[in-house]
Amino acid sequence: MKVLLDLQYLNVATTGIKTYMVELAKAARKYPHPEVQWIFTHEPEEQSNNEKFKQSQSKLQRLNYHMDYFRWKEFQLPDLVKKHGADVLICPDFVSPAASLSCRRLTVIHDAFFWQTPQNYPAWWRKYFISLIKKGLKEKTHIITTTAYSKRSLQEYLSKDWPISVIYQAPKGLKNAADPQFLNTLKLQASEYFIHIGTFDRRKNIPLLVQAFWGYLQRTNSNKKLVLAGGPGQSKQMNDFPKVQKLVEKLGLQEKVLVTGYLSDTEIKALYDKAFAYVFPSENEGFGIPILEAMGFGIPVIHSNQPALLEVAGEAGLPFQTGSLEDLTQKLILLDEDDKLRKSLIQKGSKRSEDFSAKKFIDGFYDIILNAKPTKK
Repeated sequence: MKVLLDLQYLNVATTGIKTYMVELAKAARKYPHPEVQWIFTHEPEEQSNNEKFKQSQSKLQRLNYHMDYFRWKEFQLPDLVKKHGADVLICPDFVSPAASLSCRRLTVIHDAFFWQTPQNYPAWWRKYFISLIKKGLKEKTHIITTTAYSKRSLQEYLSKDWPISVIYQAPKGLKNAADPQFLNTLKLQASEYFIHIGTFDRRKNIPLLVQAFWGYLQRTNSNKKLVLAGGPGQSKQMNDFPKVQKLVEKLGLQEKVLVTGYLSDTEIKALYDKAFAYVFPSENEGFGIPILEAMGFGIPVIHSNQPALLEVAGEAGLPFQTGSLEDLTQKLILLDEDDKLRKSLIQKGSKRSEDFSAKKFIDGFYDIILNAKPTKK
C-alpha cells in the first residue's frame, strides 16, 4: 500500500506541528511496515531548512506564501497522488486538497483553536483557513487528532460524517549532545531555574507565569531564575511577547527572567538537562509536547489543569487551576519546599513519558492505514 506524506508545510512550521511532522516522518523510516510503502513529498530536513517563506513580514510576502500554499494543496499535491498512485494521503497540517482524489485521506487536525478562540486570529484569515479545512473533508476522509480532549472539541464544530481517531504523538527526539557552554552564557546554575519553552501566544498565559514567579520570589527569597525560550506569537492578536517584556521591566525582573528567543536543539537540551522544573500555564492546548520532553529529561512539571494537559500528564504532573495566579504561585513554592514531592514527580514523569514513543505513534497510523473503516463517499 502506497502512503503519500505531505511535508510541504515544514517550510514555515515553527511550533508543535513541525515537531509532529518531523517525528512522524522519522518514525515511518525507523519502523517500516511490510505492507506500507512510504512516499514523502519532501525530505524533512531540507524542507525544514527552507528559508523562502520563514519570518515573512510584509503583506506581499504573506500573500505570496498563501498563494504558494494554495497552489500546492489544490494542484501540485493532487498531481503527486496521481503520479505515485497513492492509496492513502496523509496531510498533517489541517488541510487536505479540495479536489477529488481517488485515494483515502488521513487529515490531522491538531486542535479546535480556530473555532474556540476566534479573537486570536485575523478575521479574514480565520475564515479563509477554516474554509480550506472544511473543503478538504470529503470522500474517504479519516480525521486524526492528538488527544481525547481535541476529539471532543472538534466534534462540536465539524460534521459527524467523518470518523475522528486519537493518536498520541511522540515528543521531539533531542538526540544531539547538549551545548556545554550554553548555561554559562546565560549565567545559569544547575537546578536553579524554572523553564518554559514555546511561542508567546496569548493562550500560553506567559504573563501569568511571570507574575507568579515574582510572587514566588517575594515569598521565598529564592535565587532561582525563570527562562522563557521561544519566539513571538504567530499574529498580532496572539502575540504576548511585548506584554511580557513590559511586565518583566515593571516588576524589576530583568536579572531574574531570561527571554532567550528561539534556540537550537543543543541549547534546548542543555536547558532541560539542568532545569529545576518545567512550568506550563497554558489556558488551551491540543496536546502539550513540552510536558513529555521535560518528563523524559527527569524534570518535574507544573501545568494548568486544562483538559489536554491533564490527559497527557496523567497523574505525573503537578496541576494548578487554569488562570489562577495564586494557585500557580503556591505550586511554585510547594515544589521548591517539598523535595519528596519533587522526587515523586520525577519518578512518575519518567514512567509516563514512556507511554508516548515513536513506535506507538507510527503504529497508530498503521492501524488506521491498514484497517480502513467505512467513511462518507
